[in-house]
Amino acid sequence: MADPSRQEEVGDGPSVVALGGGHGLAAALQAIRRYAKDVTAVVSVADDGGSSGRLRRALDVPAPGDLRKCLVALSEDAVWATAFEHRFAGGELEGHALGNLLIVGWPRRWATSARRSRRPAGSSRPSDGCCRRPSTPWR
Repeated sequence: MADPSRQEEVGDGPSVVALGGGHGLAAALQAIRRYAKDVTAVVSVADDGGSSGRLRRALDVPAPGDLRKCLVALSEDAVWATAFEHRFAGGELEGHALGNLLIVGWPRRWATSARRSRRPAGSSRPSDGCCRRPSTPWR
């Protein structure tokens, strides 16, 4: 649930665009969200270690780890933030962050659902806020 006092504080705050990746961008976003009215983050997805690296190699997807960290940094819901950071302790999923799995699984599921759903006339792409590889055209 959003903190109403925060809304009053940032109501007249600036709109901020942050560019970067890794833990540095996530740390900056945690601070920025406290004073900015609107926050847009452009997140580099070049990570190749740990869970991100395993998913990147296995599924040929952009690395989700830095994006996950940024989503957690911008989250106002501690339950979702904690869930996204949860790491599995055993089995085939050992070491994977739940958020990484959701991030790489959601676009595949969305793409399947979107092909079956109707789009408004003239709509050639999903709604704003969707993530994609810059070199991948909307289908």
